[in-house]
Amino acid sequence: MKTPQLIALALAAALALPSHAPAQARQQGPIFGTGIEIINLSLSVTDARNNFVTDLVQRDFAVFEDGIRQDLSLFTHENLPISMVLMIDTSASMEEKLKTAQDAAIRFTKTLRPQDLAQVVQFNERATPLQTFTNDLPLLEKAIRSTEASGPTALHNALYVALKDLTRDKKAAELRRRAIVMLSDGEDTASLVTDDQVLDLAKKSEINIYTISLRPARAQDRARAAFSQAEYLFNALTRETGGRAYFPSSIGELDSVYDRIAEELRTLYSVGYISSNLRRDGKWRRIVVRVPEREGVQIRHKLGYYAPPG
Repeated sequence: MKTPQLIALALAAALALPSHAPAQARQQGPIFGTGIEIINLSLSVTDARNNFVTDLVQRDFAVFEDGIRQDLSLFTHENLPISMVLMIDTSASMEEKLKTAQDAAIRFTKTLRPQDLAQVVQFNERATPLQTFTNDLPLLEKAIRSTEASGPTALHNALYVALKDLTRDKKAAELRRRAIVMLSDGEDTASLVTDDQVLDLAKKSEINIYTISLRPARAQDRARAAFSQAEYLFNALTRETGGRAYFPSSIGELDSVYDRIAEELRTLYSVGYISSNLRRDGKWRRIVVRVPEREGVQIRHKLGYYAPPG
C-alpha cells in the first residue's frame, strides 16, 4: 500500500496543469482520482476586528487530526466555483417580511460569478425547489419572486433534503465549494426529521452552512423565545460545518448579512490532506487548524469527519 506521503507526491504531480491548458479547464480547479481519499477543508480566517485575512500561504497553516499534524496535499486561495442552495422560509409568519426578504435574496444572487451555481428552495410544511442549479440571474430572480407565504415550518425536513440534494449533486473528481444559505424566522413546527438527524448528516458532508434567523419583533415574543431550539440547531450546524449563524435584530439588516456571507465565500481558503491514519474504522476524527505565526486570528472550519468504514 502506498504511504500518504507517496500518494501526496503523486497527487501534486496530477494537479499540475500545463500553462497552455484551456482557461476553462484552469478555472474548474484540480481533478482528483477516485482512488485517493482527500479530506477537504474550507477555512474562513478573520482577525481581531473581524476582517477577513487574505494574505496567508500554505506554510502558514498547521492542520491536526486527533492531535497529529497532517501534511497538506492541496492548498488554494483562488476563487473556486460555488454550488449554493438558497433557502427561504415561506411559512405563514413570513408574510409581512417576504417582500424585503425577496429583495435581499435577489441582491445576494447578483454577487454570483459565471462559474457559480445556485438553487432556490422555499420551505414551509414541505421543501419545494423553485429553480434547479443555474447561473442564470433572471431565472434565479424569477424563482425568488415566486415565493409565497403560507403554512407551518418544517425546518428540519428542509435542511435534511437540501443536504442530501447538494451532496448528491457533487460530481466525482470536481473541486467546488458547497454551501447552504438559509433564512428563517421561526421554530420547527412540522418536521418528521429530528434536529439530531440533521446535525449528523451535516457532519458527514463537506458543505458550509450559513443560517439567518430573524428574531421576533415584539418584546413578548422575544421573551418566549429565550430558549430557541432553532437557534441551538443553527449554532450547532454552523459550528460543525465551518459556516456561521446570524441573528439580525431586524429584517432591515438582511442586505449586510448577505453581503458578509458573499464576501466570506469569495475569501475562503481550501486545503486538503490525506489522513496519516489509515484505519477504516468509521470513527469520528477531530480536526483542528492553527496559524502558529499569526496572533489573534480566528479560524472557522468543519470540526471533523467520520473515517470510512471497513
